[in-house]
Amino acid sequence: MSIVMISTMALCFALSISVAVSIGLASILGIQVANASMLIAVKEMFGAINKFPLAAIPFFILAGNLMETGGISRRLVEFAKSLVGGVQGGLPMTCVLTCMIFAAVSGSSVATTFAIGAILIPALIKHGYPTSYAAALQATSAELGVIIPPSIPMILYGVSAEVSIGELFIAGFGPGLLISGALMLFVWVYCKYKGWGKHDGDGRMPFGRALLQAGWALLMPVIILGGIYGGVFTPTEASAVAVFYALVVGMLIYREIKPRDLAAVLKKSAMSSAVIMFIIANAGLFAFLITRAGVPDAIGRWLQEVLQTPALFLLGVNVALFLIGMFIETSAAIIVLGPILAPVAQHFGVDPVHFGLIMVVNLALGMITPPFGVNLFAACTVARISLDRIVGHLLPFVGVILVCLLVITYVPQLSLFLRDLVYAR
Repeated sequence: MSIVMISTMALCFALSISVAVSIGLASILGIQVANASMLIAVKEMFGAINKFPLAAIPFFILAGNLMETGGISRRLVEFAKSLVGGVQGGLPMTCVLTCMIFAAVSGSSVATTFAIGAILIPALIKHGYPTSYAAALQATSAELGVIIPPSIPMILYGVSAEVSIGELFIAGFGPGLLISGALMLFVWVYCKYKGWGKHDGDGRMPFGRALLQAGWALLMPVIILGGIYGGVFTPTEASAVAVFYALVVGMLIYREIKPRDLAAVLKKSAMSSAVIMFIIANAGLFAFLITRAGVPDAIGRWLQEVLQTPALFLLGVNVALFLIGMFIETSAAIIVLGPILAPVAQHFGVDPVHFGLIMVVNLALGMITPPFGVNLFAACTVARISLDRIVGHLLPFVGVILVCLLVITYVPQLSLFLRDLVYAR
């Protein structure tokens, strides 16, 4: 059964059939081969999405879209530019910093790409940066949307691997800040080398004025994350608070969201949420059938025989996840592989929260690697260029994140220090 399922899924991927349909079709064929009842499909698909923490996904997507429409993202850009925009290469650094702040509410890299890219890609081009570089930078910076908490992939890993979502969120700060700092340092050095961005400070708003204008926007992540770690509300409840706050600020304070805009925002959010939920439902069925066939146990035994030390195990997993992430959507990969690999990682003595961060950061690279990187398509759509034009500028960014991934993998305290401090481990 497992051979039929995996072969069918691989064939569907090769034929460019959507991820959700490929996984669902492979699961149905697996049920037929095993002569099992099709009622299993209904039961497991419903069970996969009938989980309270998953309610956070549509709310965080809606919050991100409201932030974009309500002028919050534009004010965050001006604030970030007031901080780092005065140096050579300050505008690319502004892109990274803004994505980091925006990620603290949206939880989605694609939402971050569109919300921030619509402002910063034209600005970068206007200041003389190549269009391909601007798109590559935006796609890479938006990856922080799933690393800085709150994060939709972290929610999915927590649900599928039965790991505390709150612990995953707070563990994400270390890796997120590391990647943000590394990207900002790299773009500053690179712009110095290329001679780009000597006039990035033109039109820069004074810090005090930018802070005043962005005050309500900056308060949003403070309320959301402070409420989660202060025990005021759960991560799922925080997502609803984010929507309410974005709606109030956008409609009543900044007054940039009009009642006529709400229908389009809700439609866009519903479509994005439906796609993710459809993937989760099909991946849940696939994971159940694979587990029932004993595949996780077989993989675990094989990994124990071949990769006999934790260091080798983590290296092998990182290589495999990097390749898988190039072809399989991040959410689907986490839901399918999380329940399989997390128990094996625990056998090797790897903390499940630390392993979750490794999975999320690694598979997030799939969002900026061809051929199916969703951030690349989003950034190219905003910049109005073809995908092949940004690959040259993209490779150095991928290299920077790979170096950060190695640090995250082999220095677990980077992820676990805050978790242990807050949860008194």
